[in-house]
Amino acid sequence: MTETLDETDLQILRTLQRNAKLTTKELADAVHLTPTPVFERQKRLERKGYIKKYVAVLDADKLDMSLQVYCKVKLKQINHQIANNFTRRIMLIPEVTECYNTSGAYDYLLKVYARDMKQYQEFILNKLGQIEELSSIESTFVMSEVKQSYGLNI
Repeated sequence: MTETLDETDLQILRTLQRNAKLTTKELADAVHLTPTPVFERQKRLERKGYIKKYVAVLDADKLDMSLQVYCKVKLKQINHQIANNFTRRIMLIPEVTECYNTSGAYDYLLKVYARDMKQYQEFILNKLGQIEELSSIESTFVMSEVKQSYGLNI
């Protein structure tokens, strides 16, 4: 059961979603408290799993990884063992940055970054295509990013 967070906890989470690099003092100023209780609250939110981790969001274009692809994967059949084998293999592929088990026409949705179409083709042929349980792959290429938000609307 999820505990109820008070408005101050939610304010801390909202503020950290916008900028996780804030010092404790800056965070305390933003939520109108002193640093000690803010520090204690933040540590509690981390310990309880509300804050999973802190990351830097990188610019894919500047790092020459501008081809972003959503890859829909259908398996030949699915059961617990096949799903575990598939996800274990996907976890080892660095080009796959996100993987979701989905309902509907496809079993999994992968988010993949590549330098260009040639590198994506190599990924399909030499990595994803080597997974025997695969039945089909459908790729959707991102032409431009309209909105990217890393936060939850809390």
